[in-house]
Amino acid sequence: MLTPENHIPESELNNRIASLQRMLSRGDIDAAMILQRADLYYFSGTIQQASLFVPAAGDPILMVYKSQERARAESNLHKIEPLASPKEIPGIIRRHGPGWPQRLGLELDVLPAAQYLNLQSLFEPAQIVDVSPEVRAIRAVKSAYELTLMRQAASFSDQVAAAVPDLVQAGMTEVELAGRIEAEARRLGHQGVIRMRLWGNELFYGHLLAGPSGAVPSYLSSPTGGTGVSPAVAQSAGFRKIQKHEPIVVDYVFVYQGYLSDHARIFSLGELAQDLVQAHQAMLELQANLKSEIRPGVPAGDIYDAALAFARSRGYADFFMGVGPQRIRFVGHGIGIELDEYPFLNQGQNMPIQAGMTIALEPKLIFPGRGVVGIENTHVVTEAGLEQLGKFPDDIFVI
Repeated sequence: MLTPENHIPESELNNRIASLQRMLSRGDIDAAMILQRADLYYFSGTIQQASLFVPAAGDPILMVYKSQERARAESNLHKIEPLASPKEIPGIIRRHGPGWPQRLGLELDVLPAAQYLNLQSLFEPAQIVDVSPEVRAIRAVKSAYELTLMRQAASFSDQVAAAVPDLVQAGMTEVELAGRIEAEARRLGHQGVIRMRLWGNELFYGHLLAGPSGAVPSYLSSPTGGTGVSPAVAQSAGFRKIQKHEPIVVDYVFVYQGYLSDHARIFSLGELAQDLVQAHQAMLELQANLKSEIRPGVPAGDIYDAALAFARSRGYADFFMGVGPQRIRFVGHGIGIELDEYPFLNQGQNMPIQAGMTIALEPKLIFPGRGVVGIENTHVVTEAGLEQLGKFPDDIFVI
């Protein structure tokens, strides 16, 4: 049942469209066509199969192939048209009269080549330009409406973490524990789909890894990998049995009404070795340092450099965010509708941090043959530093 509280408010959509139109005007771009699912939801309030035409001035036009009924129920945009074929797009645009674009913006970072070539043909002789960086920059700074949803997602993350001690038992497999935790998340209203923008990256709830599994590398742009249940997945929980006195990382994403909270905690059945406890405490200290240092105006790359310098000063440089030459060279990432939003706190990034950005900060140490320790929390950037959204204790939870 679709209810009004599920909908992105009309005023919110209007503000987002206005931001996009200002960006188009600054870039001397006549219009943008929004197609990628996360962007489409952000600017229209629906993920139905549709094309959103946004002129630099005037009302956007949402052209819907399937399901038109749902799109009309879900979106608060005013101009919603049925679309039987992409060939109808030029006629619809001309009928609504915003003018034929000479320069058309597309999301070239994610647009399939076949779709690009089709649109290029439909909009000839328009020049095609990339608006992906600008769209992502708009989405990086969250509104009060978005922050409300992300705070609720973080609260659900805390509830999922709080359920872990009653679900884990020595001798159960990682995937069995993962199933129990994921069922709890689903019961709380987790939407089940975690969106990522980077081509070829995908995630199912997150990573649950015990002991040595935490140090198994994989293809994903993440400091942790895990064996998974087969090479077809090659990440997260596998069939290894959980043992006492080993770190169990529950690095899960909660998604509430489209918005994400990234959240990792370390659990153990019985005490961990003291050197692992000390390593975890070092990552908590690093998190505290970064929370006060990340302020508006600071270049994102400087944050990674500071984190790596801290790890090096404590003797953990060889284990920070992975092991060997393929370690991940970031300490956090933007988050919102997608898991990999702007900004990226990685080496060489010059994007300045802005108030209202939301960042998943995740300093972790990976020890081959032993596992992972560290932390991850979703934060909001304020003038005074980072405001942490998750409230579940950051210390290792000994069961």
